[in-house]
Amino acid sequence: MIKLFCLLLALASSTVAFPLEASGRQEHPTQPSQAFTTAMTQPETRSRFAMLDDVRLLANGLLQLGQSLREFVHKTKAQINDIFQKLNIFDRSFYQLSVVTSEIKEEEEELKKTTNFLKANNEEIKNLSLEINSKINNILQERTQLQSKVGSLEERLKGLSQTMTPADQLGEITSLKEVIEAQDKTITNLLKAVKEQHDQLDYQKIKIKNLEEKLSYESFQDTANKPMDSDHAAPDMFEYLTVNSTGLDTNDFPTDCTELFNKGEANSGIYVVKPNQSEPFNVFCEMSSEGGSTVIQRRVDGSVDFDQTWEKFEKGFGDLEKDFWLGLEKIHSLTQEGVYILRVDLEDWKEEKHWAEYRFSLDGPSKDYILHVSHFSGDLPDTMANTNGMRFATKDRNTDNHRNSNCARNTTGGWWLNACGENNLNGRYVWLRPKGRSMRRKGIQWRHGTGSSYSLKTTKISIRQASTADSSN
Repeated sequence: MIKLFCLLLALASSTVAFPLEASGRQEHPTQPSQAFTTAMTQPETRSRFAMLDDVRLLANGLLQLGQSLREFVHKTKAQINDIFQKLNIFDRSFYQLSVVTSEIKEEEEELKKTTNFLKANNEEIKNLSLEINSKINNILQERTQLQSKVGSLEERLKGLSQTMTPADQLGEITSLKEVIEAQDKTITNLLKAVKEQHDQLDYQKIKIKNLEEKLSYESFQDTANKPMDSDHAAPDMFEYLTVNSTGLDTNDFPTDCTELFNKGEANSGIYVVKPNQSEPFNVFCEMSSEGGSTVIQRRVDGSVDFDQTWEKFEKGFGDLEKDFWLGLEKIHSLTQEGVYILRVDLEDWKEEKHWAEYRFSLDGPSKDYILHVSHFSGDLPDTMANTNGMRFATKDRNTDNHRNSNCARNTTGGWWLNACGENNLNGRYVWLRPKGRSMRRKGIQWRHGTGSSYSLKTTKISIRQASTADSSN
């Protein structure tokens, strides 16, 4: 492009020079002899009309130059826009990183404050325990001395009685002995009370130490591997049963707890059911005056770790009489029997109880158990509306809407997650009210929109067949 521009400039300069020479000859004419000599020695003057070709060539060159400059400007503008877009993406990423960093710093500060507070209490309890131990030792020494004095006094009393001590002295000695015995009983009761207080302080000290270890463990690890005592106690609780192992005919099993109630069963407990599309399996039936419900999830004491894999959530785990998850396969087979109502019962650490009910259905494994809920009722926020139509997700199988972020890993526990929404009844069981945002996100929570989240102590999810009144609604 630069060579073309230089060529055009050279053509322009040569074109302009010819008129100047012509005009110079008109202003300074030569003598005839000089003109003849000049005509013999110089070439023939260039035609004046030949300049139009040069002008056209120059114009075409300028047009090509303008077109090239225009294309260059458009290309440069596109590159600048691309740079601006990348800068915007970088700004957003940097902002998100700064938000996460601030949350981490906030949680670190809270953890430091809690740790310092626990250390201070631990030191106070340790000093108090040492002081009580020293007082107990002093009391024991005084008791030993008093017992020795009483023993020597008894010896004296025996000697005096043998030497016929007067009656008034014997009465005084007897009253003194009774006083000493009463003091001995008082000291014994005091030692017993002090020992009980000492044991209680030791228990509080151990409890605080365990709490401090638990806080440190939960803050610096993403998953807490709690002992699965319930799984060891009942390893085959969630296995499908065979007809030979039960010894009963297939037709003898009810399809669910609602049918079991309709047959006259009124006691809650573990029963065997067989939906039409499944093998028999164990369930926990909760019976009330209104009917029978099949419990599919329960959290009461945190004895079972719910941060499990997809395989575990599909099969089921836990203890049917305590904390457990029935299993996605079994829940899906139950919902194929008709229209079902899902009920959620929650209790927070203030011992306030709340409930919610939905019309409920669940797709099969080919669709990752998509959740369908509608017709909400209850005194809780309708937070499960955000999970309607969502696929089930676990830490090893991310099926939520935001593929770029593993919400199941950021929360813990398997659930129907919608863009990391703050609704998860299978989160980590937290024994205290969580303060940090990430701790709340990993715990058991029921939150809607920007409202406050519940810190939950117990949860229970059950399903029952819809009655005529439920179906009409």
